[in-house]
Amino acid sequence: MSRIALVDDDRNILTSVAMTLEAEGFEVETYNDGQQALDAFNRKLPDMAVFDIKMPRMDGMDLLQRVRQKSTMPVIFLTSKDDEIDEVLGLRMGADDYVKKPFSQRLLVERIRALLRRQEVLSGEEVTESEASQVMQRGELKMDPARHAVAWKGMDVSLTVTEFLLLQALAQRPGFVKSRDQLMDVAYDDQVYVDDRTIDSHIKRLRKKMRSVDNEFSAIETLYGIGYRYNEE
Repeated sequence: MSRIALVDDDRNILTSVAMTLEAEGFEVETYNDGQQALDAFNRKLPDMAVFDIKMPRMDGMDLLQRVRQKSTMPVIFLTSKDDEIDEVLGLRMGADDYVKKPFSQRLLVERIRALLRRQEVLSGEEVTESEASQVMQRGELKMDPARHAVAWKGMDVSLTVTEFLLLQALAQRPGFVKSRDQLMDVAYDDQVYVDDRTIDSHIKRLRKKMRSVDNEFSAIETLYGIGYRYNEE
């Protein structure tokens, strides 16, 4: 049973999300602020954590910075609608993904499961033959869903769960256009509203990460007013 820590100063969110996760079979610990959570983490770390960014005493950014000094446990940020700057800073500091408020609890559970699975594989658990067969190769791109691993020209690229899902959706059918609505369906629960700019921001960040290992990366093409497609190189 995986232990999940929820850190948020909104008691309603703590209560409702904790109930959902416990119903899914997780053990849940809740904290009202970052300092309270850090004190508990110093005694025993959970398997993964969900941090709100804006909290009293110690916010999510400070808490993440402290945690990253001694642990690589998966961390998801909860961010408000207009916190794009915080999202970028959080990912740069070592957050694994983020979910915007208001959010679907089913979406959060899916993100948690994906990150826990990645962590299990990175920790040395064996991958089954069926999982190994799911590795996708598209030209210079290699994607391993079981390990949540991406490589371009043999070089590892670290992606969030959302970025991974978007790249996978595009690369599965090279040359075929995916509209923004189709990509929203891939990356988000149907109960969560996101606008076109959210998908565009993810794609922009995805391209930037791919270009960090290859300045000439151009496999993701924008078709203005239509969507995106992956061109196999």
